[in-house]
Amino acid sequence: MTLILRPGSVTLAELETIHWTGVPVVLDRSFDAGIEKAAARIAEIARGDDPVYGINTGFGKLASIRIASGDVATLQRNLILSHCCGVGRPLADNIVRLIMALKLISLGRGASGVRLEIIRLIEAMLDRGVIPVIPEQGSVGASGDLAPLAHMAAAMTGEGEATFDGERMPARVALDKAGLTPVVLAAKEGLALINGTQVSTALALSGLFRAHRAAQAALVTGAMSTDAAMGSSAPFHPDIHSLRGHKGQIDAAAALRGLLEGSVIRDSHITGDERVQDPYCIRCQPQVDGACLDLLRSVARTLEIEANAVTDNPLVLSDDTVVSGGNFHAEPVALAADQIAIAICEIGAIAQRRVALLVDPALSYGLPAFLARKPGLNSGMMIAEVTSAALMSENKQMSHPASVDSTPTSANQEDHVSMACHGARRLLRMADNLSMIIAIEAMTAAQGIEFRAPLVTSPELVGALSAIRAVVPTLDEDRYMADDLEAAALLVASGALAGAISPGILPTLEA
Repeated sequence: MTLILRPGSVTLAELETIHWTGVPVVLDRSFDAGIEKAAARIAEIARGDDPVYGINTGFGKLASIRIASGDVATLQRNLILSHCCGVGRPLADNIVRLIMALKLISLGRGASGVRLEIIRLIEAMLDRGVIPVIPEQGSVGASGDLAPLAHMAAAMTGEGEATFDGERMPARVALDKAGLTPVVLAAKEGLALINGTQVSTALALSGLFRAHRAAQAALVTGAMSTDAAMGSSAPFHPDIHSLRGHKGQIDAAAALRGLLEGSVIRDSHITGDERVQDPYCIRCQPQVDGACLDLLRSVARTLEIEANAVTDNPLVLSDDTVVSGGNFHAEPVALAADQIAIAICEIGAIAQRRVALLVDPALSYGLPAFLARKPGLNSGMMIAEVTSAALMSENKQMSHPASVDSTPTSANQEDHVSMACHGARRLLRMADNLSMIIAIEAMTAAQGIEFRAPLVTSPELVGALSAIRAVVPTLDEDRYMADDLEAAALLVASGALAGAISPGILPTLEA
């Protein structure tokens, strides 16, 4: 299967497919004519005498230096090599593939002036599995993600490194093994490849997709915790949420109702329960998780727009003029990443409080201390809850906005930058933390529900409980738990826990 992309109208669902599956992508061939037209215009300028930024001039603070026509190709090669200053660990292959797909979409709009040869090489690399090695650090999110994208571009020219068949090697060797030839960059092509927000956007999209999976799982574990604590489902009544009107809140409440429908545990205490209200972590799930869902949906639209945007510089406009602007500035992505970080933090914070509730006999309505079969002899879930608190605290620290931390670079030519790249990159670690918090809630809630036997939970949550028990056995006595935590976290992060629920119950990213 190959996914055909139409630049300007690529959907969030298509981007998510690329992210999770690594499916090869190509541009709709109807866009070839516009790409070729812009490339011809750049070639015309390169042959002429009028200076145009990035085509026959230096870059950034060196833009006033005129480059001779015979040196244009050398200029582009030097640009790429000099900008390969990325440091840190390599980005994961699925992130790099998404970066390359986003670059295809941007170049495919026909405003960048690259030849079809560039497009075809990126498509072929994706198809044959030649993945540039891109270090994760070095971008400040303005003038494009220069350093990381330079490593991508370098691999296309046979410089730097790439992976092929799972092995890391010199990029020239990887291309040769795949039957591909390195490209020699023409006028502006190096600049078109490294100007742009594709690294920041790919990281933000990955954070978004991971956060949404965890958010869906959090509704499942939240419903399980509600039943384990014998909490009330009355606060999920649809009229309460329609009176407020927020779509995410309405959808979250509907999901919780659907998840708890038919629970014998719930029905057993509808009457005669002396408790009047549950703690907020049970009662206010729709308000908190729903607000986070609204935030993720809003961010999804921003990132979908950015994924389809032309973000390099200068641009070939519809009247054939070539104009310098600032579309490479990643402020929209930086702000989006900060909002995702807040949502991740809050989903984890309220879930952690449900974990704390279930292990505390003063709050859990009859459950044993730390959900241990023999408390005292066994510590049960005591330290699993502590781990969830540690991860929650880490996420709080990382949720500080990155977008407000501008610093001047490039001899003050780039005097306000977005910090989008590392603002988005931290989402991956935060999402991993969130998946583990939700995993710990899954383990505690499952244990709590089993303590309610012979009463049983709802049919939907029985399915979720079965998925959990397929990878984490009941805790009958203390055992080495690190492997259990990892298995449960994978269940959340892979989407398998949410996938145990019938279609149509859990809210999607599309409002």
